[in-house]
Amino acid sequence: MALIESLLNVLSVVVSSFGTLLLASLGLAIIFGMMGIINLAHGEFIMVGAYGAAIANQQGLPLPISMIVGGIFAGVVGLITERLVIQHLYDRPIDSMVATWGISIILTKVVLVVFGPNFPGIGTPFGSIRYGGFSASIYRPVLAVAAIGLLLVTYYLFMNTEFGLHARATIQDADTARSMGIDTSRVYAITFVLGSVLAGLAGSLFAPIATISPNLGSSYIIEAFVTVIVGGANVLLGTPASSTLLSLISGGGSQWGGTLLGRVLLLVAAILMIRIQPRGLSSYLTNR
Repeated sequence: MALIESLLNVLSVVVSSFGTLLLASLGLAIIFGMMGIINLAHGEFIMVGAYGAAIANQQGLPLPISMIVGGIFAGVVGLITERLVIQHLYDRPIDSMVATWGISIILTKVVLVVFGPNFPGIGTPFGSIRYGGFSASIYRPVLAVAAIGLLLVTYYLFMNTEFGLHARATIQDADTARSMGIDTSRVYAITFVLGSVLAGLAGSLFAPIATISPNLGSSYIIEAFVTVIVGGANVLLGTPASSTLLSLISGGGSQWGGTLLGRVLLLVAAILMIRIQPRGLSSYLTNR
């Protein structure tokens, strides 16, 4: 009985960690991994999604609809950001890093002034599951399922649609794509907004289990960047692979040594992986 309970605890933590890492990093994988924009405001887009979902839920909307509203909120913020700032910085990665850092500060301060340091949260749905001394929220594995679902939708969009073809062409060689009649400015804008919507949906899904505050995004930004970097150049394959590997390491460490040990092991594993294979896990998956 004790062994089964211990295994269930480990499995619960690993699944929860996997869902969190994949959700937090998917939008960043699109913006940073594919477009080369170092978006330091990614955590704030997650935060906007959480606030959007919480506000919509307070207005009486069902939780799934509220989460979609949170994603739309973040998408609108992403569209405004891209049109006013980012579209001028696609060939200037360092400038984009500085600009998005400034945007992150602005968003945090605006939310702090408007809503205060804390905001009423959303109750965690579905209850919990128990087995002997083991108890875990059912919502945690739901997060992992939602993350896989969003990944599959994103993969289909980029690999099996006309927009995806244009996006991959633009990201690979914008000048050639432009000469072939592709509106690269429009493709960049849609791709950035898509990454923002994915970040907002992540925040919406995190809202029932997180403390909703202006600094909510800072809890996820480091892990998101680490996951995308370890995943490598092919982000649609590398990001889920790195989420799986890092969740096993950090989840196992958290279970046996606490949250701090789990985070330390995650960062150590990322450093070793980058040292051993600088091109990331996707280089193994694509045999390159």
